[in-house]
Amino acid sequence: MLANPLESLSFLALFDASADAMLLVDHTGHVVRANHSAQQLLEYAEGEICGLLVEALMPVRFREHHYQYRDTFFKNAEKRSMANGRELFALSKSGKELAVNIGLSPIKTSKQDYILITFYVADKRRVAERALRASEERLRLAKQAANLGVFDYDIRRGIVHRDSRTYEIWGGSSGKSVPYALAMEAVHPEDIATKQAAFELASDPAGNGEYKTEYRIFNPADGIERWVAVVGRMHFENGQAVRLVGIVQDVTEHKLLEKTLQAQRAETESVFKQQIAAQAASAIAHELNQPLAAISAYSEVALHALNDVNADPSKLKRALEGCVAQVQRAGTSLHELLAFLQQGEVVTERFDLNDLVTTALKIAKDDGYKEFYTILELEKNMPAVLANRIQIQKVLVNLLRNAVEAMRGTAVPTSAISVTVRTNKEMSMGHVTVKDSGPGINQNLAKRIFEPFFTSKPTGIGMGLAISRALVEANGGQLWLEPDTRTGATFHFTLPFAA
Repeated sequence: MLANPLESLSFLALFDASADAMLLVDHTGHVVRANHSAQQLLEYAEGEICGLLVEALMPVRFREHHYQYRDTFFKNAEKRSMANGRELFALSKSGKELAVNIGLSPIKTSKQDYILITFYVADKRRVAERALRASEERLRLAKQAANLGVFDYDIRRGIVHRDSRTYEIWGGSSGKSVPYALAMEAVHPEDIATKQAAFELASDPAGNGEYKTEYRIFNPADGIERWVAVVGRMHFENGQAVRLVGIVQDVTEHKLLEKTLQAQRAETESVFKQQIAAQAASAIAHELNQPLAAISAYSEVALHALNDVNADPSKLKRALEGCVAQVQRAGTSLHELLAFLQQGEVVTERFDLNDLVTTALKIAKDDGYKEFYTILELEKNMPAVLANRIQIQKVLVNLLRNAVEAMRGTAVPTSAISVTVRTNKEMSMGHVTVKDSGPGINQNLAKRIFEPFFTSKPTGIGMGLAISRALVEANGGQLWLEPDTRTGATFHFTLPFAA
C-alpha cells in the first residue's frame, strides 16, 4: 500500500505556502517566523520581522492593553478569533494601519508553546462600512456647523423623510416621515407657485435635475413664519422623476436683514431721484421764467390794445411778435438744456438678449423684488442685438420692478411674470415682452403712462417709464404698452439686430 504523499508535508512547508499572512509567536511574545504573505502584508523584508515583539506590529494606542491580554491568553490558550465584534488593525513597517481580522491558534511542542497568528484582511464590505460611517460623521458635523436639515422625498409613494433639523424647522405632525401633501400645507400660499415651478423645472429629464428655491413656511408648533432656502437633486428612473434629495436651511434672519437693507436702499434711491427731479425742475424753471415773464407782459399790452378802439395796430403787432419771439426763445432754451443733460454719444455693443433677460431677472430679485416666479420663453439661436447693454438692462429691470409693485397687495392667485424674447419679423428686430399677472392698467392711466412726472404710486416721481422709453428710442428701438389687456399689464420693446 502506497503511503499518503501528504503525510510527508511538514508544518513549516504548509506555513510558508499559505496565502493568508501568518506569524508564529513564542510565549514571550516575540515573532519567531513569518511566512511570505505576512512579509508582503506588513512590508518587511525576509528575516526583518523575526525577533520583533508582536506589539510592534500594531498601532501604539493598542500596545499597553495588549501586553496584559497576551499574558492572559497564554495562561488559557485556545483557538479563537481575536475580534469579537471589534475593529482590529495591524501596523506595517511604513506606518500604515491595516484593517484586519485575526485568528489565534495555540501550538504545543515538547519544548515550548507557540501561538499561530493568522491575519485576514478586512473585506471590502467592512472597508465600505467604515468609509460610510466616516462620511456620515463628516456630514453630521457639516450639517451641525451650517444648521442644515436634510430631506428625502419619495415621489412615487408621496412621502417625505426628514431629519431632526428639518422636522424642527417645519414642525407639524409628529414623526419624521410625513405625506408630501401634509408638508405642503406649511408653505405660504403666495409661495406655492414659486415652489412648484422649481419642482417642475427639476423634474424635467431634459434638464440637470437641480432643485433650488426659497419660500416661506408656517410652523404650527411655535406659530412662527420662516424663510427657508432649499437645494436638492432630482433622481430619475426611465425618464421619470422618482426621488428628490436635498437640504433645508432656515434663512429668516438673513431675509429680515436683507429686507431692512433693501428698504434703506429704496429710500435712498427715492430721495436721490427726487433730488434729481427737483434740480431738473429748477433748471427748467430758471430757463423758462424770463421768457414766460416777457410773454405775460407782451400779452397784457396786446389785451390793452385790443380793448382800445383807438389803439395803434402796429403796437398790437409788436406785442404779438414779442410773444412769438419769447416762445421760440423758451423752446430753444429747453432744447439746449436737454442737449446738455443728454450730451455724449450712446456707446453700443453686440449682446445676447437672452443673457440680458437672465441678468436683469437676477438683479431685480437681488434688489428685493422676489415675490414672483418667472415664465421664460427664450428664442434659441437668435441673432445678437446692437445697443447699450447697461441702458437696456436698466429698462428691463425697471419694467420688472413695476410689474412686481403692481402685483403687491393684490388678490392675484399667482404672482407670475412672463418674459418672452423673440424675433419681430415685421420689424426685423429683437422683441422683448414683459407681462405681469396684476390688476392691469385702465385706459385713462394708459394714455398718460409715458408722460414725465406722471405717476399713480404714492412715492413715485413718474420718470421711470419716460426715461425707459427715451433710452430704448436712443438705441434705435421702440417701447410701448399693449392696449386693452384684460388681465395684467403687457409692455413691449424692440432693438435693432447687429449687422
